[in-house]
Amino acid sequence: MTINDTNMFRNINNENIAAIFDNLTFIKELDKGKMFNLVYNLPEQMEEALSILENFKLSRFENKLSYVIITGVGGSAIAGDLTRVLLSKICNIPILINRDYVLPAFIGDDTLVIASSYSGDTEETLSAYQIAKEKNAKIIAITSGGTLGKLALKDIKDAIIIPGGLSPRAAIGYSLISLLYIFSSLGLVGDMKNDIKNAINLLKQLREQLTPEVPIQNNQAKNIAQKLIGNLPVIYGSTGTTEVIAQRWKSQICENAKTIAYNNTFPELNHNEIVGSEYPIEIINKMSVILLRDKEDYKRNKLRMNITSDILEGKVDQIIEVSSVGESALERMLSLVMIGDYLSLYLSIAYGKDPTPIERISTLKDKLSKH
Repeated sequence: MTINDTNMFRNINNENIAAIFDNLTFIKELDKGKMFNLVYNLPEQMEEALSILENFKLSRFENKLSYVIITGVGGSAIAGDLTRVLLSKICNIPILINRDYVLPAFIGDDTLVIASSYSGDTEETLSAYQIAKEKNAKIIAITSGGTLGKLALKDIKDAIIIPGGLSPRAAIGYSLISLLYIFSSLGLVGDMKNDIKNAINLLKQLREQLTPEVPIQNNQAKNIAQKLIGNLPVIYGSTGTTEVIAQRWKSQICENAKTIAYNNTFPELNHNEIVGSEYPIEIINKMSVILLRDKEDYKRNKLRMNITSDILEGKVDQIIEVSSVGESALERMLSLVMIGDYLSLYLSIAYGKDPTPIERISTLKDKLSKH
């Protein structure tokens, strides 16, 4: 099979999907940007981030911090949200995520603004950085360089420079570990090194169950991707545990597989969206609802998931349940991140698409740059 065998993608079914997912030569030929390698190497990326940060010393702020705002978009913001959910139960000050050109009016010298832009040229983050500077906020930058890197090295003492050359969504290990280091280093939470090392070890074991070499009958990511072909993926997580994972799955499916997906969170979706599961019937019938579960889900949310599943049964095409694995919250989060990343890649292969290019985002940025 070659990437020119377009007839394969016009009539995908259970009989021929194994021929696609288990064909290593075909996957390698289609995956020109080597996104499969990047997902596989997430544990090594986390190890490299730890190594970089070993010799990095943050400034000590004289004023007591009242707020932390992580400003960024895309993959950088997802890393921020993972940090927010992971640390909100143990950090004594609010952690806010800002996905905008502007910052809240309350920020001042008691606010830490972490400006995170992998490329260093994200216009929303650069705008927020300037506002933070004008408001005399404490600022730490996380970037591979670009304009943010230049500004940070000139304006502030604290710029964490991470390796460049990746798609931002594939640099989540660098961004996440840098954020956890900041919170630990400033004494906002305890030392996270053991949790990080345990998560690295877990991911090294988990990835060996998800790689293209593992046949479809034994590969969880391939199995889920197979069920999503031709359907609208709708991913549901729970507040405080898997809410950001659902968003990550959605964005990875959109960017890697070039297909629309949707996410929402319990309990909020039970107060509105659940009522919308009747019309239009032709769309509802093509929905694949994915319930992300974690052992620390709030007990009432566990019950809500069960009842929602019963309500949707027979209306949507299928309901898929995926549970996290691991002991610590970080292990469990990243287990679901890796499963979702892999399934998005297999879905891209099913649709005959190289997962790396993001042409519509590039087109949008080009047009914005002209104004």
